[in-house]
Amino acid sequence: MIIAIDGPAASGKGTLARRLAAHYGLPHLDTGLLYRAVGKGVLDAGRPPEDAATAIAVAQALDPRHFDEAALKANAVANAASVVAAIPQVREALLAFQRAFAVRFGGAVLDGRDIGTVIAPQAEVKIFVTATPEERARRRVLELEGRGETVDPATVLADILARDARDAARAVAPFKPAADAHLLDTTHLAIEPAIRAAIAIVEAIRAGRGRG
Repeated sequence: MIIAIDGPAASGKGTLARRLAAHYGLPHLDTGLLYRAVGKGVLDAGRPPEDAATAIAVAQALDPRHFDEAALKANAVANAASVVAAIPQVREALLAFQRAFAVRFGGAVLDGRDIGTVIAPQAEVKIFVTATPEERARRRVLELEGRGETVDPATVLADILARDARDAARAVAPFKPAADAHLLDTTHLAIEPAIRAAIAIVEAIRAGRGRG
């Protein structure tokens, strides 16, 4: 069983994906980390994230085994990830890795922005997780402050809105829900109720397909 979890930044998709993977005993891939790693690699090289040549080179040489996940959670890295993700050659370089992960173990949970539409359109379960920009900004502020970063809430909200616009407008794999995705709005849901709602979606689909 492949479970595709898509959604914008701070919608809760990563937490839901990790919990669903644990619940069903499936491997999990946070595909956003791949793009964050590319963005960080470009920044570490002293180049702006719009530098396509550097971003492509970083993507082609990427080794997920050496990720520093804590460093990849920084807000500047998240913004750079959104920029490099709009570069077609970067997406192409990371596409094969993601697709191979989806089928390698006979099932997996993947979360990102184009899992149900591009990476694993054959996924048995597709969930599109969303929340209002204001709620997502509030969550991101709490996350960043929890890591000791000093942030301006208005700036965080502006960054989220800008990232939403970039993701939706990119020429390759624009961010949108798959036609057969199940919408899960977490604006007013705490973590545990959101997880129960996601599990209910999975179980309803499994029941309808003979629990395959």
